[in-house]
Amino acid sequence: MNKSHAVTLLLFVALTVAGGSLIGYFSIPGPWYQGLEKPSFNPPNWIFGPVWTTLYVLVGIAGARAFIKERGNWLPKIWFVQMALNFAWSPVFFVLHRPDLALVVLIAMLIAIMAFIATAWSRDRPAALLFLPYAAWVSFAGVLNAAIWWLNRV
Repeated sequence: MNKSHAVTLLLFVALTVAGGSLIGYFSIPGPWYQGLEKPSFNPPNWIFGPVWTTLYVLVGIAGARAFIKERGNWLPKIWFVQMALNFAWSPVFFVLHRPDLALVVLIAMLIAIMAFIATAWSRDRPAALLFLPYAAWVSFAGVLNAAIWWLNRV
C-alpha cells in the first residue's frame, strides 16, 4: 500500500467513525425513546456503541477500497449514498421521533448496502465481504425498527 492509499484509508475510517459518533451524540435517545414499548429481542442500549464503532471501521475500510480502486465509477457513489442514509437514520428516529419514516430510510439504506455488496462482489471481493456484517446488523435493525413502530403506532 502506497502512502496516498494509506492516507485515503485513514481518512475514510476516521471520517466514518467520527461522523457516526457525531450523529450519535446529536441524536442521543432520550425520554421519548425510553418511554417506547420495545420488543423482547431489543438488545441492551450499551451494545449499540461498540457494534456501530466496529461496523463503521469495516465500512470505512470498504469505502476507502472502493474509492481507491473504483474512483469515478458506481461503487464509491453507492458507498456515499448508503453512508448518507446511515447518517440520516438516527436523527429521523431519535430527533424527529418518526420510527415510520426511519424505517423507510433504513430500507433504502439496506437496498444501497446490498447494491454495494453486489457491485463490489466481482470487482473488490474484500470490500463486499467487509459489508456483510453491516448488512446483517442493518437487517436486524430494520426488524427492530419495524417492531418498535408497530408496538407504538397510534
